Amino acid sequence: MLPEGWRRSTLGEIARITSGGTPDRSEPSYWGGDVPWVTTGEIQFNTITETAEKITAAGLKNSSAKLFSPGTLLMAMYGQGKTRGQVAKLGIEAATNQACAAIHLHDGCSPDFYFHFLSSQYTTIRELGNAGTQQNLSGGILKAVTVPVPPLEEQRRIASILATWDDAIAVAGALWAKRMEQARLVREMLIGTALKHARFPLAEVADVRTGLAMGKTGQRDVIEVPYLRVANVQDGRLDLREVKLIEVAREHVSRYALQAGDVLMTEGGDFDKLGRGTVWSGEIDPCLHQNHVFAVRPKLGRVLPGFIAAIAASDHGRSYFLSCAKRSTNLASINSTQLKALPIPLVPMAEQERIVAIVDAAMQVAHGTKEMVDRLVQEKAALMADLLTGKRRVHLEREGVAA
Repeated sequence: MLPEGWRRSTLGEIARITSGGTPDRSEPSYWGGDVPWVTTGEIQFNTITETAEKITAAGLKNSSAKLFSPGTLLMAMYGQGKTRGQVAKLGIEAATNQACAAIHLHDGCSPDFYFHFLSSQYTTIRELGNAGTQQNLSGGILKAVTVPVPPLEEQRRIASILATWDDAIAVAGALWAKRMEQARLVREMLIGTALKHARFPLAEVADVRTGLAMGKTGQRDVIEVPYLRVANVQDGRLDLREVKLIEVAREHVSRYALQAGDVLMTEGGDFDKLGRGTVWSGEIDPCLHQNHVFAVRPKLGRVLPGFIAAIAASDHGRSYFLSCAKRSTNLASINSTQLKALPIPLVPMAEQERIVAIVDAAMQVAHGTKEMVDRLVQEKAALMADLLTGKRRVHLEREGVAA
């Protein structure tokens, strides 16, 4: 139920929705001009002030591309991965390709308010595109999206409050990136020194264990056990906010169960996922790992888990993985044989302990900042849910949010 003064409408009633076009790629005179041209990959819940490609006035004239004014909202109607349904606001005059919906709001509607509202509806709107075989959005689908219409001044005030949170998230995100880079530089300096020692294949100092394949049928005495997916294994940390369960025969649990001290490493996916990993500390017991996540179990007295993780994450490790990975467009993967051959410098244990302690301290500072970013994002999401539905009203006569 909407609060007093608000009404319910549809996107098609409060806005005109169009799309763009692509000039002929085979005509050189249409490309490399001064007209910014947006593709769906550039729509990332952001304000667009620059584009990767530009077209000429001739390209604009001789195609279905159109110039859209600053403040126009853009939504990706289709695209790779998570692109479909993402929203952006134009900060410049620009054209777009045909996969971008351009939303021109009528008078009485704030672009900033509806940018936040449509962003908050990302998952719901994405699902609307799953009805057909193409899994795309369309102008017709978007026109039917239900939207609230608060008074204009209230729209502006809500947008202003949410923009303040965006600024805080951006500052915290920049700090996180800076601290991650500092931690990376510390690690590279230490690993660079370690690489002066003789190197041995990983298989000589650790066991590489493959994970559980999904979808097995016909198992007996089946139980449900938590298991880790690639999404749970981040670069230098774990994300255990969503740990799924898998059905497995009771007799197989011990074979695939993780042990504290295992180094979790991903087989690949996007290039940034190749070989990334961290040390498992027994956060969940028992816990298995799927076949796209390797568990590297160090041999006692030979190498520390944190040292293997640091080597794998270093430029040395990344270069090795990329040199032997199986590649396709934007994807890469390694197998257990390649992982077993990862060159590990045999550094005295005392020196390994020193390296691991310093790297861990630097990474903990960076991860603490990431946790702050995550908290801000979660708090903003909760605030959006209240403000954009009228559950919490804003004071228009003074600063602050009404309870």
